[in-house]
This record gives sequence, structure tokens and C-alpha cells, in this order.
Amino acid sequence: MTDSARSDFNRRALQLEYATIGWNVGEAVLTIGLGIAAGSLALIGFGSDSIIELFASAVVVWHLMPGHDFDHPERTALALRLVSVAFALLALVLISLSIRDLVSGRRPEESPWGIAYLAVTAVVMLTLARFKKRLAERLESAPLRSEASMTFLDGILSAGTMVGLTLNALLGWWWADPAAALLVGLAAANEARENWEEAAELVEA
Repeated sequence: MTDSARSDFNRRALQLEYATIGWNVGEAVLTIGLGIAAGSLALIGFGSDSIIELFASAVVVWHLMPGHDFDHPERTALALRLVSVAFALLALVLISLSIRDLVSGRRPEESPWGIAYLAVTAVVMLTLARFKKRLAERLESAPLRSEASMTFLDGILSAGTMVGLTLNALLGWWWADPAAALLVGLAAANEARENWEEAAELVEA
């Protein structure tokens, strides 16, 4: 790959990260606000997760910033460890909240606006994840690839929360939302482990 092509791919990756950061800022403010208005812990929890994802995106921006050797193993390993921490925090929040809700039988409140916004968020996040994954392969960037996985999980969580709130509103299936969150939390925990192990391998190589 020529330096010009690599620079272009790197610029596109940074643009996607900036778009993700901008969306997640709005997502956190809006979903937490809608959650408070509707008394929905599902929406409040989803907005809180967005703050964790902001940290992961910031790490990738730091790793890809021009003027730095983002191919350096130690720099890449540090970025992977930081993204791993973000995955671990995401897993901790999702698993603890979902288990609490499943045990207590708490029913999420109805929020038509929240459901509509989650549907849009799912499309946006899954699309961003797809483009990030492609650029990560071209740049051979492990941190970008890992953060793309977090963006993908955000899209899945959006869809799962939307479906859970909808099923509760239509059929009274209160458990659908925490069950979906629990699955995403377990996937995030696995991503945290894999990223930490990959970082260790880079340092040892």
C-alpha cells in the first residue's frame, strides 16, 4: 500500500470515529433524557453505555492521529488494552443491570420516541461498524477493528433494546429487553478478553 493510499484510509477512519463520537454524545443526552421522562431504566442504561463507547472511540482517534507511528507494537498494545477496558466496563454494566432486572422482574416503561430513536440508532451504528471494519482490514489496525466490534455491538444493543421495549408494550414480555442486554454483555466480556490477549501477544512478539 502506498503512503498516499494509507493516509487516505487513515483520514476516512478518523472521519468515521468523529461521526461515531458525535452520534454517541447526542445518543447519551437524548436516551438518558427520554429514559428519565419515561422512567425507563432500559433507556437510561443504554445512554450510559454510550459514554463508555465514547471512550473507546477516543482511544482509536488517539491511535490513528497523524504524526504518530500507529504501527508500533507498544502503542497498538496500549490502545488494545484501553479498548479492552471499555469492553469490560460495558460488559459489567450490561450484565449487572440485566441480571438485576431479570431477578426483580422490573418492567420497562413504554416510550414510543425512545423506540423510534433506537431503530434509527441501530441502522446508523451497524452501518458505521461495517465501514470501520473494512478500513481496519485495509489499515491492518487492530484497535480500529476492535472498536468496530464495539460499534457493531452498540447496533445490536440498540435493536435488542428496541425490540424489548416493543414486545413489552405490545405483549407484556418484560424479560425480552434484559435478556437481549445480557447476551450483548456476554459478547462484550468475550471481546474484552480477546483484546487483552492480543495486546499481550504484541508485547511478547
